[in-house]
Amino acid sequence: MVIAAAPDWLCEELVTLAWCWRLARRDGVVIGLTSHDRDLVIDGIVYRAAPGMKPSAIETSDSLDAATMDLEGAIASEAIAARDLDAGRWDGAELVLFVTDWTAPDAAPITVARGSLGAIERRGAAFGAELQGVTRMLDRPVCPATSPSCRAHLGDRACRVDLAPLTHRRRVIAVAGRTVTLDSVAAGVMAFGELLWLEGANCGLASPVIGAEGAVLHLAEAPPLAVALPARVRLTEGCDKQLSTCRTRFANSVNFRGEAHLPGNDLLTRYPGG
Repeated sequence: MVIAAAPDWLCEELVTLAWCWRLARRDGVVIGLTSHDRDLVIDGIVYRAAPGMKPSAIETSDSLDAATMDLEGAIASEAIAARDLDAGRWDGAELVLFVTDWTAPDAAPITVARGSLGAIERRGAAFGAELQGVTRMLDRPVCPATSPSCRAHLGDRACRVDLAPLTHRRRVIAVAGRTVTLDSVAAGVMAFGELLWLEGANCGLASPVIGAEGAVLHLAEAPPLAVALPARVRLTEGCDKQLSTCRTRFANSVNFRGEAHLPGNDLLTRYPGG
């Protein structure tokens, strides 16, 4: 294995390095932060000065253990706002941590760590987050487990159902905890579906729908932020993952990802002639 030599700027007696963080949220928002006292522009992205950001001690090795690292920072700007942390917008965000020469930000940086943000903890005016390394993917099962219900999600590559005719636009005119009222009845079956906010403070956040009664929907969780009514939402119909539903409602039993007729564990407890 060939190990690249350290760049000249990292070998100087007086090092001019700056820590930089590139964070990409699941909704497509990308921000850059740096420990330097001035903003830096690297590869077209502006890295805002955030001296309060700091990584914990970093240890690297060639083992396959799932490497983690604590990341601490202050909630000092709208870039990482407290309301967005509480709403879960930063959960699972992809992060790249690297160092660069702040006197020549166009020089090739040195990547120190990359991964996704795990659990985020609020600590007053600061926050802490765990960086989960790519080796965490090795913890996933290598093959699916058998189940009587479908393991696919409605509309994904395994299911292949077209979601376009199952997607509707409505307006929420009332909110009471986990219950929202629409301006008109949503067509189709909304149970096990999804509500996505299209405007307001909750824009981009989604919540599973656990039940529907006419124009009233019951969500799995209340909107994390205050809702300015009326508010536009996108509704996606749901599926109860049963073979009968897949066959009769979607005519998609060929793509059913489950073992509906596989005997269960209770078969072992049956007595002859019972």
